[in-house]
Amino acid sequence: MRTVYLVSFAVCTALLGTPTTGAAGTSFDVSYMWHHNLQRVVAYRDKVGRVLGPKVTKRLQVVRGPDLYGLIYHRNGDESGANKVAGVHTALLGSRKLGPAVPIRSRDWTFVTENRNHDAPRAVKVAAASYEQQWEIRNLEAAVARYITHLRRSGKIAADERTAWSVHDFTTGKHLVSINEDLQLQAASLVKPFFALAFLHKVQAGKLIYGRNSRRHMERMIQHSNNRSTNWIIRHVGGPDAVQRTLKRYYPDIFQDTRIVEYMPAGGRTFRNKASVNDYDRFLTALWNKEIPGADEIMRVMRLPGPDRIYTNAPNIPPGTKVYNKTGSTSRLCGDMGILVVKGKDGKRYPYTLIGVIEKQRGARNYASWIRSRANVIRKVSSLVYRGIAQHHDLHPSF
Repeated sequence: MRTVYLVSFAVCTALLGTPTTGAAGTSFDVSYMWHHNLQRVVAYRDKVGRVLGPKVTKRLQVVRGPDLYGLIYHRNGDESGANKVAGVHTALLGSRKLGPAVPIRSRDWTFVTENRNHDAPRAVKVAAASYEQQWEIRNLEAAVARYITHLRRSGKIAADERTAWSVHDFTTGKHLVSINEDLQLQAASLVKPFFALAFLHKVQAGKLIYGRNSRRHMERMIQHSNNRSTNWIIRHVGGPDAVQRTLKRYYPDIFQDTRIVEYMPAGGRTFRNKASVNDYDRFLTALWNKEIPGADEIMRVMRLPGPDRIYTNAPNIPPGTKVYNKTGSTSRLCGDMGILVVKGKDGKRYPYTLIGVIEKQRGARNYASWIRSRANVIRKVSSLVYRGIAQHHDLHPSF
């Protein structure tokens, strides 16, 4: 197996330039692999070609950016078509234990001519002894991607699972990790703070009252993930369609990939509501900046003692870190989204978001074992992210 970096649109924009656009809007290709070693990418292209057949192989292209080489299917088509192609290719590649295909926005790619002996891009040339440390500090996203690839290679993340990650450092304003950030994934209970916003929006508009009873349901929905209280909140907003309309009409810059279509079903088997880690990050950013109604109340409830996968039992993260979060769990999804606020040696607080979602195409046979192992993956990623944050801000991390 190979080492793969699946790189998001945000990173590709930074590495490779502006996406190609036309009269109909942004066009899309399909991405399979990003790596600093050209030979790895070329070898992986051959493997992908053998699985997907000669017609696809003709359009597989190795492209080059300042930091990484990539393998793409150059289709330059619409987003819907790219999603369908990526889904079919992921299923075929997964049957051969190869990584997933990911839609990616088209741009003016620099295609690699294969009869030339290309060196690795200069940006990743570092001394072998310091490679691990340099890569992690300078490119935390690549460190996360490499860890997930290791888990896939070792069988700890299955072929029918896809992951998405986002880290936003509020101190610098920079996105440090954006992996599959625009994928519309199952939401489970991760969207319950979105329901809180829809409810408090109507409170601000004078259409609902936030009193003792509604506060009790709000706390039970977020702190204990109680589905009856969640449905109480949704009903008082006007139902799932009303929640969707409220979010999309009044907060379109935040909820670009969110789709709310159902109440919480009996047993909590909610698979139809969807959102992206980008939407969670935009929501948390607006929450932190108090740009949405009821921000203080939503943050208060999200900080109440409850389960989390980004701080508790996550190695290295220091005691006393403040956490505002919401988990999500089904037999097909394990996730957490939240804000962590760590304290530096200078006494200042350093806040950042961390969203991690692992989605499975088929329900896990052993739910307890699967959710526990995937929760630990998120904890390990959270520890890795803290290490990068701590090194960047000189927080004296405990490792």
